[in-house]
Amino acid sequence: MLPAERFAALWRRLGATDDGGDAITRLQSAYGEAHRSYHTASHIAACLQLFDQVKAEAARPDEVEAALWFHDAVYDPRARDNEERSAVMACQLMGGSGIAPAVRDRVADMIRATREHDVSTPDTALVIDIDLSIFAAPPDEIARFEAGIRREFEWVDEELYRTARSAVLRRFLERPAIYTTPTLRRRFEAPARSNLTRLSPSLERRTPVSWPQE
Repeated sequence: MLPAERFAALWRRLGATDDGGDAITRLQSAYGEAHRSYHTASHIAACLQLFDQVKAEAARPDEVEAALWFHDAVYDPRARDNEERSAVMACQLMGGSGIAPAVRDRVADMIRATREHDVSTPDTALVIDIDLSIFAAPPDEIARFEAGIRREFEWVDEELYRTARSAVLRRFLERPAIYTTPTLRRRFEAPARSNLTRLSPSLERRTPVSWPQE
């Protein structure tokens, strides 16, 4: 379950005229959908936990937090417009609660940026880096992450899934940096690259991932 009291306090700080009851109900329902295995309330909770550690990096921390709450609100593994639909949902709910258009627009832009992981502002970078922090997780956690993603795409043929998933991971490895927030780059870049370097070829070869002993 999502922390409703925390959400209500955030909603008020964003300038809402209510406590966001309708919004949190929508989010609870969305993140509890049966087809989700990774993109659940647990993922949002992990994002918020990390955000609390680095919120001093944000220019508009409440807007960053709002983007994290909503960034996977719509998640259909068969669709390509989840981020856009999530942004629209956020805008509609914020608008219905009287939150200012400028705030709505900035939050929506950060949500949309999570599709291609395009960084346009430091706050957007923070949202994206927090969302991608799972790549730097310990072996058991990243193994659960990959298994969860596979379950969400269980309708995809195994060979096709492995080829596509490996390509996604390689694209992150080909970037000059996976993380663009200096604090999170220092913390996550090396372990993330190590994890992805192991995962990508293992998907291609259909071999188990060889993780280092802890």
